[in-house]
Amino acid sequence: MALELRQQLKLSQQLTMTPQLQQAIKLLQLSRLELADMVQQEMLENPCLEEKPEEPEQDGYEERVEAPAGESAENDDIYDKEVARNADWEDYLGDFASTSRQASLRESELPEDSNIFENSYSTRASLEGHLLWQLYLSPLSGKEQEIGEAIINNLGSNGYLQSSIEDVAGIAGCSAGRAESVLKKVQLFDPVGVAARTPQECLLVQMEVLHYDRDPILVSLVRDHLEDLQERRYKPIMRKFKLTQEDFREYLDIIQTLDPMPGASYGDVEPHYVEPDVYVYKHEGEFLVVLNEEGIPQLQLSSLYAGSLGAMRNGRDKEYLQEKFNSARWLIKSLHQRQRTLYKVMESIVRHQQDFFEFGPSRLKPLILKEIAEDVGMHESTISRVTTNKYAATPHGLFELKFFFNSSLALSDGNEVGSESVKILIKKYIAEEDAKAPLSDEKIVNMLKEALGVNIARRTVAKYRTALGIDSSSRRREML
Repeated sequence: MALELRQQLKLSQQLTMTPQLQQAIKLLQLSRLELADMVQQEMLENPCLEEKPEEPEQDGYEERVEAPAGESAENDDIYDKEVARNADWEDYLGDFASTSRQASLRESELPEDSNIFENSYSTRASLEGHLLWQLYLSPLSGKEQEIGEAIINNLGSNGYLQSSIEDVAGIAGCSAGRAESVLKKVQLFDPVGVAARTPQECLLVQMEVLHYDRDPILVSLVRDHLEDLQERRYKPIMRKFKLTQEDFREYLDIIQTLDPMPGASYGDVEPHYVEPDVYVYKHEGEFLVVLNEEGIPQLQLSSLYAGSLGAMRNGRDKEYLQEKFNSARWLIKSLHQRQRTLYKVMESIVRHQQDFFEFGPSRLKPLILKEIAEDVGMHESTISRVTTNKYAATPHGLFELKFFFNSSLALSDGNEVGSESVKILIKKYIAEEDAKAPLSDEKIVNMLKEALGVNIARRTVAKYRTALGIDSSSRRREML
């Protein structure tokens, strides 16, 4: 059979993700702070976007440009003439520049207050910078400071020395004995115990500074039995040192005042700030949903560029400006759709979790994404995106929207209870238990059955307890 080329027409349907649709989907899953940053970036890059003034200016123009491409040439000419006649460029720059005229005037009048924000803001102090600052102020020789730099540059995020003293000596070009001598001095810097190689060494340095090293029993507990203390093997230690329960408890209290990770407070992890996207208030017996619009600029199309569009003769410039107008219009529409979707989803959550908002987390009901999707007439993936990294301020605290979705456990009467409600009860029971007789998982199973009538297995209680970061009863048991 001979090979040949043919042209063939084929009709088919397919779903194409346009850039505008991708942007709308991205907006749904952005957190509130990320959304504010994105809007600010778009305002910097798109000249056709501007922020709505809080109070509309009464300048004689009440006509709002919604579709600049359809404006007549006559209106464009009139608009351009009026702008040219009445334009006060000093006022224009005061309204649209990064700093207003009022701020500029105040800056010239009060120079000492011009950088209040910059003066009050500082970067997070690092452990390395904090130690180097002390090193350069210490009465050490130039070579000892060089050795100290090698030690500080080899510290981990928790403040421990990650390299051997021989490696540090090789980096600094000195003997191991001299490097060890400088290491002892660095360990006395703030925070005390930094640059230690083991937890025992870290705690022993702190004890030396606090003069706790005068007690040989306390020194031996830290140097030789730190692992036994961690595993709560108390009885053999008490027999070895012939200690009473009261004396041993005093030693434990002293050890617990020491910091095994002195560099942890200088970690590089930045704090994660959370702002509520929605507020839920109770008013006259009903729960109201209010979106948090503070900090997110309200956008509108720039009337200045809209009036210039019709008068443009350069095709390339006109095409660029038209593209920016279309992009700005789509962004405004996408932001409105995002807020509308978030509002509808939160309203549906309030309807499904009425008992939670009324009585608290212990009354949280089972809920899945499909139920909310069917209620608001959207796809489950949309609900998943709009509840990601979103937070609601409720009468019972600040919660992520994902918190309201949880699996169900069957009750003896045929009803269901949310897994989060069971976790809250488990945490409550353990918090109120007798420390000398902690509750076992089997006991918690019986208590849950009596309180809720829930059919739950012991391994499920153990799984929930582990998820809450709570040790088993044997590890929670205090010494007898």
